Amino acid sequence: MPDVFVNYRTGDEESTATMIARELARRFGSERIFFASHSIEPGHRFPTGLITAVEQCEALLAVIGRRWSEVQRASGRFTLENEQDWTRREIRTALHRGILVIPVLVGRATRIDRAVLPDDLRELADYQYRRFDHRNAETDLAALGDALARLLPELGAVDRRAQEAREKGEVKSREKSVRNGRGAENARMRMRDVEQRVRGGVGNLNGDLSGTFVNEPQGPVNTGRGHQYNAPHFEGDNTGVQFTAGDNSGTVHQRFERERRPSDGRR
Repeated sequence: MPDVFVNYRTGDEESTATMIARELARRFGSERIFFASHSIEPGHRFPTGLITAVEQCEALLAVIGRRWSEVQRASGRFTLENEQDWTRREIRTALHRGILVIPVLVGRATRIDRAVLPDDLRELADYQYRRFDHRNAETDLAALGDALARLLPELGAVDRRAQEAREKGEVKSREKSVRNGRGAENARMRMRDVEQRVRGGVGNLNGDLSGTFVNEPQGPVNTGRGHQYNAPHFEGDNTGVQFTAGDNSGTVHQRFERERRPSDGRR
C-alpha cells in the first residue's frame, strides 16, 4: 500500500512530478510512493489502479504549475471543468477522505485562486503549500521529504532506520580506516626498526628476521642458534681480517695475519 500519491496534470509540470516521485522513492522506498506512470504494472487497468491507490494512501501531493488550471481539452474547454478529469477526481477523493493534502507550487505558480476551482476542490485553496523551484531542487526536495517524514509516522520510521543504518556504516568505515592506519603505522615502525638496526650494525638477510647480519664486529659476538654473518672488519694497517663462524652455539674466532717481512725485492 503506498503512503504518498503524487498527483499532477498532463501538460503541466510532468517532469517536476517525476523528479519529486523519484526522490521520494529513493528516500522512502518505491513501494511507498505512487506515481501513475511507474506504479501501475503493464496489463493492469489504469482507472482501477488510480482509484485503489488514492483510496489507500495517507497523503496526496498535488503538483501545480502555472498552466495547471489552463490546460484545455480538444474541444477548447478547460480540462479542470470536466468532472471526470483524473487530476480533479484524485484530489477530490483525497479531500473527501480527509487525508493529508499538500499542494506543491512549482516555479512562479502563485497561490491557488479559489475562483478558478470547481466546487468540489474549493477547499484546496485553503491548504498550506510547499514551493518547488528547479534552481533549489535539492533543498526543496529534502524539505518536502522532511515534512512527509514528520507528518506520516510510517515514513518517519523508515527515515530513522535509514539514518541509523547510515550512522552504523559511517562508524564501521571509521573503524576500518583506523585499523588500516594502525596497520600501516606498525609496518612503518617495523621498517624504521630494521633500518635503524642496519645503520647500527645489525641487519636481516632473510627478510623474516631468521638470520642476523652484524656489521664490523669489534669482538666476539654470539646471537644463539641460527646463521650469523659478520662483515669483514679491517683493523689498523689492514694486516688481518677477523670474522666469526660456526652455528653460534659457541663462537669461533679465526684471525689470519700476513707475516711482515723486510722488503728485499724477492718473493
